Amino acid sequence: MKRNISADEACSILFNQPVTIRSENVKLADAYGRVLFEDVKARIPYPPFDRSPYDGYAFRGEDTATATQDNQAVLQIVEEIPAGTYPQHEITTGYAAKILTGGPIPKGANATIKYEITKFTDTEVHIFNPVPPNTDIVYAGTDIMPEAILAQKGTTIIAPIITTLANQGIDNVNVFAKPVINIISTGSELCEVGETLRPAAIYNSNVHTLSAYLTGVGAQPVNGGCVQDDPEAIAEKIAKALDMSDMVITTGGASVGDYDWALKSAEILGADVLFWKVEMRPGGAVVAAVKDNKLYLGLSGNPAAAILGLFRLAMPYIKKLCGRAECFYKQIDVALLNPMKKQNPKTRLLRGRLEIIDSKAYFVESGGQRSEDIASFNDCDLLGEISMGSPPLPAGAIIKAYRL
Repeated sequence: MKRNISADEACSILFNQPVTIRSENVKLADAYGRVLFEDVKARIPYPPFDRSPYDGYAFRGEDTATATQDNQAVLQIVEEIPAGTYPQHEITTGYAAKILTGGPIPKGANATIKYEITKFTDTEVHIFNPVPPNTDIVYAGTDIMPEAILAQKGTTIIAPIITTLANQGIDNVNVFAKPVINIISTGSELCEVGETLRPAAIYNSNVHTLSAYLTGVGAQPVNGGCVQDDPEAIAEKIAKALDMSDMVITTGGASVGDYDWALKSAEILGADVLFWKVEMRPGGAVVAAVKDNKLYLGLSGNPAAAILGLFRLAMPYIKKLCGRAECFYKQIDVALLNPMKKQNPKTRLLRGRLEIIDSKAYFVESGGQRSEDIASFNDCDLLGEISMGSPPLPAGAIIKAYRL
């Protein structure tokens, strides 16, 4: 077991744990937010046929080569082609078809023109300028050709991908099955949301907070309930949870107090402890262990510390467990808007937001930064990181940050 390791090492240890993945087939209507299990290729070109980009007329461009205001090209209209109607006539010299937006280009036509820049009757159209062949036609496959990769394995299905798949007539997709992550809350002081708050008790908010974040990356969180400060009871609860899930997270009891039983519970469980405690603040009170090839992660009971431990250490592994191709938060360099007045013997995590001021990227703290402060997450889109051993930093100092 490793102790007091760096955040980078802890994240690497977790990320490199093997994962068991499964797939399932879902309807396109249920696919939003799911992660593709395989590349999806185009079946047909898109657009599937040559079509008009607007209401107007389709004709042979060659027939307008000498057209002027005084010498108009006059073409006879042979049919009208609304969207969804297949042309019945081939366009030959001297003829045109009235065509509406999305209508298929008739055989023989190689150009279109907007109706508002022509003069027309029910039987003929007058064109006043040359229109070269291949003008204003949306050709089949302009956007997508058959066999083109529409979306790659590990991609989260978002609305534009839904649109693309629907345009291909794809009604079912293979996705990664959502990994089940059981969340157990430890602590005799906890009271479930919805119950009357007992004296000296606090509501169990951690399970709901972590569940929301896990759902957001594609996992299936399960509320494993509360358990009192008893290492035997905690170990038993974890063992049962591991049997029915892919990963177990506990909150509370991961530090060194008299009632901090996460490490002891892992040992009673017979798990292989990977590490205990990380040189990071907040969120460094963490226990990580493996039992039967499944990860058990003990996070701090302080709400903000639990979230930060999840973000900085475990989220890349969890995204990998979900099948995502991109597992790590994107890093950027930002300038501190306000000075960091404290010494930093450990890596320090800051909750904040990105602001662009005079074309420069700044990190702006979003509220209280203590382990129990949670309101600062409400407008937090950036996780700032002050390196271990850093002295106090002035405003404008450049730090590393993660886009959440």
